[in-house]
Amino acid sequence: MIRNVKRKIMFMYFLAGIITIAVLVMFFTRQLEQVNLTTKVIEDIQSNMITAIAIASISFVVIGAFIGIFLSKFIIYPKDKLIKSAEKISGQDKERKLRKKNETEKLDDILGIMTKELNEKLREVSTQKNQIETILLHMTDGIIAFNMEGEIILINPAAKNFLSIRPEDNTFDDIFSKFKLDINMEKIIYLENWTSTEQRIQVDDKYVNVFFAPFKNEEDRPDGVIAVVQDITEHVKLDEVRQEFVADVSHELKTPITSIMGYADTLLEGDYDKETQQKFLNVIATEARRMARLVTDLLTLSRYDNNSSRNTQKDQFDLGDLVKKCQDKLAIEIKKKNHTVDCFVTADVPPVYANKYDIERVVLNILTNSIKYTKEGGEIKIYVGFVYNDAYIKIFDNGIGIPEKDLNRIFERFYRVDKARTREMGGTGLGLSIAKEILDKNGGSIDIKSVVGQGTEVVVRIPTKSN
Repeated sequence: MIRNVKRKIMFMYFLAGIITIAVLVMFFTRQLEQVNLTTKVIEDIQSNMITAIAIASISFVVIGAFIGIFLSKFIIYPKDKLIKSAEKISGQDKERKLRKKNETEKLDDILGIMTKELNEKLREVSTQKNQIETILLHMTDGIIAFNMEGEIILINPAAKNFLSIRPEDNTFDDIFSKFKLDINMEKIIYLENWTSTEQRIQVDDKYVNVFFAPFKNEEDRPDGVIAVVQDITEHVKLDEVRQEFVADVSHELKTPITSIMGYADTLLEGDYDKETQQKFLNVIATEARRMARLVTDLLTLSRYDNNSSRNTQKDQFDLGDLVKKCQDKLAIEIKKKNHTVDCFVTADVPPVYANKYDIERVVLNILTNSIKYTKEGGEIKIYVGFVYNDAYIKIFDNGIGIPEKDLNRIFERFYRVDKARTREMGGTGLGLSIAKEILDKNGGSIDIKSVVGQGTEVVVRIPTKSN
């Protein structure tokens, strides 16, 4: 491009010179034609003019050459060099831009892939987080996680409830120091193999078991402690009931066995008259029957506990007739205490559907209790009716009654309101427990209301065939 410009400039320069010389020649020629001179003078003038034109042409050429050299060296060459340099830089820029564009596109592709993978990882982490939070939220066990500084980093509602954690309890010491445990985070983390990491804590009326364990990071270094809290209140109470049950059974069996052994040894050691022997034998027989009743009741409870009665044969029978037969069976006891017993059966009571032998045992137990704990000359009223698809039996008496504090425990095994009085009357403390078990197995229920000194009301509900 620069060379073309140079050529154009030189061409225009020489063209301008040629045109100028031609114009001068034409001008001088016309002037000579107009002037009247001799031939010799004209020839001399023409010769001089030709010489002048030649000199001018040469000078023009020389000047043109110098101009060309000047243009080439000081204008064209620098510009040409500059343009080449610019073109080179421009090419490099284009190449760099193209390379940068390619790198940018590759980087965008890589970033797009990385962003996609990152989003997938974030979604996966978010899903796992939501799953863990949902699991922790609905877990029945409590979970608390502490960092190395002892600060809570995770806790679920169950743990807050079990340990009665307050809003201001934010550290390991805040939570567990009030229970005075012989344990701290240092022992758990660094003396794991030598320190008991399981503790039983009583919180108000609840018992919880707390298991401590350290957790580690990716470098297998301790990163904190996790505490798992389990509610063992039911287990503790069941264990207490079991221990109490064993103690009660042992006591109930020990008393008659001691009496039997004592009277038997006495009879064997001496020669007593017939009346004394008869008296001792009556005590032995009474205690033996008491043991038999106790064993029978225990076997009955065991049968229901093991669900061996779930296939008990159920029959359809008239509840009113069953109650009257139970009353007749207890007629001698009623007469002994001179009680007034009235039985009222409401009309149109549908037949019930249950195990007849079991229901008879329940009715006999309740009537026996009313007779035992009602003073001589007392009144007992029995109502048999039907309501809400259930047949019911209501038994009222004006006996000694049951204290309010004992009403919620009367269905516990071996529980007695007055142990001495109950034992004296031959009770085992299992009758109401058996009655409740029987009614539960037959789809029924039992409810007792009582006022001390005024009497007791017992309501038994039994499903009918339609249920």
